[in-house]
Amino acid sequence: MLEDHQFDKEFAPRLAQLRTNKGVSAREMSLALGQNPAYINNIETGKAFPSMMCFFYICEYLEVTPAEFFDTSNPNPDQINRLVEYAKRLNRGQLEMIEPLLNEFTKITGKKKKS
Repeated sequence: MLEDHQFDKEFAPRLAQLRTNKGVSAREMSLALGQNPAYINNIETGKAFPSMMCFFYICEYLEVTPAEFFDTSNPNPDQINRLVEYAKRLNRGQLEMIEPLLNEFTKITGKKKKS
């Protein structure tokens, strides 16, 4: 439900997370978007909020869809998208070889999170 979400409180930390994962500074991203050097920093500190059009530019820059931007259960949507694109090029046999490996990784990751 939309009323359960606090987009204004979730937006800034999610932007910071995705930008940091991309390995760019707030200044660098601001300039790449054609904005003033403090633009992204002002959004991340809650001093400003982007227009809808700027939000779409932000998503494009971060290589995520708007839905992926708000999906906080996926901290690395850009990497997931790249992996899916690679997987699309594999044949069934190659996918069958990779699936158990991914399953083992998720088991290991799950154990670490419980600790």
